[in-house]
Amino acid sequence: MKVTMEQLQAFLDEQFPQGAAFGTLYELGDGSAEMMLDVDETHLRPGGTVSGPVMMGLADVTLYAALLSKIGLVPLAVTTNLNINFLRKPVANQPIWARATMLKVGKTMAVGEVFIYSRGVEEPVAHSTMTYSMPPQR
Repeated sequence: MKVTMEQLQAFLDEQFPQGAAFGTLYELGDGSAEMMLDVDETHLRPGGTVSGPVMMGLADVTLYAALLSKIGLVPLAVTTNLNINFLRKPVANQPIWARATMLKVGKTMAVGEVFIYSRGVEEPVAHSTMTYSMPPQR
């Protein structure tokens, strides 16, 4: 693992403070990360379910953390593709959490997946795959 949880959290606080709006990082491994979001009324869409953009943001930031655990603190690693399948309705006003795993990390591209879960629902509520572009090392 290239960074510790404390180093990554300090980096995110400084370089990407808006990321905190998408959840709290609570676990970091070598190519993996987990984040949780306490869902409130601002995260809900009409019909009383967690909005898609909220789940997409949580997935993206969680995979970003997993990627940085492998490559170090690289601010210009950016999402180039995000695909998400919404599998079932999350429980309104209950926490959701994401588990991200890097599937492949190359020199300039990386691919990972994220499962999103909701308290009160046994199976995942969403599944996402993403591709990140990383600046070439000099």
